[in-house]
Amino acid sequence: MNHANNIKNVIKSFVPVGMDFLVFDNVISFEVPSAKIIQIVSDLYENPELSLKLITATDERSDSDCFKVWYVFTIMNQNISIVPFIRLQDTEEFPALSPTIHEAWDYERKIRTFFGLIPVGNPDDRPIMLQGNWPQDVFPLRKDFDWRTRPELAHNSYQFQKVEGEGIYEIPVGPIHAGIIEPGHFRFSVAGEEIMLLEPLLGFTHKGSEKLLEQLSLADKIRLSEKISGDSSFNHSLAFCQALEQLAGVAISDRVRYLRVLFAELERLANHFGNIGAIMLDAGFSFGGASGASLREMIMQINEGLSGNRFLRGLNVIGGVTRDISAPQAKELDDQLTKIVKDFSEVITIAGNSASLFNRLERTGTLKLKIAQEHGVIGIPARALGLAIDARLNHPYAAYDKLFSSDDVALEHSGDVYARFHVRIKEAYTSIKIIKKVLQKIPTGSLMTATDINFKKNSLAIGSVEGWRGEIVYFVTTDSNGNISRVFPRDPSFINWTILGHAGPGNIVPDFPLINKSFNLSYSGNDL
Repeated sequence: MNHANNIKNVIKSFVPVGMDFLVFDNVISFEVPSAKIIQIVSDLYENPELSLKLITATDERSDSDCFKVWYVFTIMNQNISIVPFIRLQDTEEFPALSPTIHEAWDYERKIRTFFGLIPVGNPDDRPIMLQGNWPQDVFPLRKDFDWRTRPELAHNSYQFQKVEGEGIYEIPVGPIHAGIIEPGHFRFSVAGEEIMLLEPLLGFTHKGSEKLLEQLSLADKIRLSEKISGDSSFNHSLAFCQALEQLAGVAISDRVRYLRVLFAELERLANHFGNIGAIMLDAGFSFGGASGASLREMIMQINEGLSGNRFLRGLNVIGGVTRDISAPQAKELDDQLTKIVKDFSEVITIAGNSASLFNRLERTGTLKLKIAQEHGVIGIPARALGLAIDARLNHPYAAYDKLFSSDDVALEHSGDVYARFHVRIKEAYTSIKIIKKVLQKIPTGSLMTATDINFKKNSLAIGSVEGWRGEIVYFVTTDSNGNISRVFPRDPSFINWTILGHAGPGNIVPDFPLINKSFNLSYSGNDL
């Protein structure tokens, strides 16, 4: 079926009869009256063919005298997005979905905090990402807020959830921790040693990234996308560039598709090796920790040799990549991976014989399937519950349609630290297999296909990739002049930090570092 016919079928299936719609390449958008948005979004949410990717807002008062709230869905196994939106004119209130769709909760809080739009029906009016010293009546993502503004410091305190009862006490941990890690605060409500409630408080690494993405030059926008979450530099910039390529109507060569897979899997492999080792180290298995760090370093050195940067920065541009791989480099990489997989297998075999290691991992930090699904779990925690959620399969991009199949999705089912640990082990093997396939099959072609970049006016694009933590999604809009007017990078950590809180209760406080490491979420990617 050609693209035009496919779009027609999608419109017939998902756009309510009688509603006007716009088609932006592979994005279908339609306006919904505010009074109907709960019903229409709920119907889309309940449809098993669709998945909710994000909810966000835009300030379009200069062009059309309104705010808009957008609800982004994608069709499973297709690269087509369905995006209903509401227009807020002469009002700053919109109907909240959170009473029935838990996944909407923090998106609505974020819209309230950054745009000052009120989700009527969401009882949680606590700010998100901005700390108590930020005035609650200053909304930094409104267009009339200058990015250089330094507002007067406020003195607000965050209201944590409370557990009442005899013998219940609270343990505050962070934001400064006993290690070289990012800052985050965790509030434990505990009875004896058992965790009754765990609530993360984040935002300590908020950098104003969304505001900066409105101001910077195009090249600097791409560079900033590489800094949203530093260990995911390549995949963040890839998701952003894919959205920009849609807006510019730019196609990439087949060789670039394969090269992007190669670099994306190297990034995944380095992080999985590091995290596998870190989990073993936190469980007291020092050999495993040292081995994971060593394997990660091998991949980081490969990255530097191929790209000039250990974190694969500076590779993605609109319409291509900046570095190629030569035949001698491909042969050397293949040989290196053969040695690495042998070393990795030996480490995992030794770890598998450690009863004390698996005693720490099994039945620790177990996540319940129903809770995870209600909160939109993605990435490693989803696949550790048997959910085959992986953008490489569900929404194939680059050359993944030729290199990745349902058989390659790494699944476990117990939902505990053990399961998340083993999903990463399986994915490390899969990444090596995919890279070797790329080296065998990579076609010829140019590295760059675009020189003159012009974006469509008043348009919208969605870029989606599977980072090592889960799906990274970029929401990008342009204004009436064809300039980028809004960028929302949604890191998987924004979703999974909330879910981490549900993996704590029933465990003891000393197990929390292990539980936290098994999720290994990004503070910076969440805080933006």
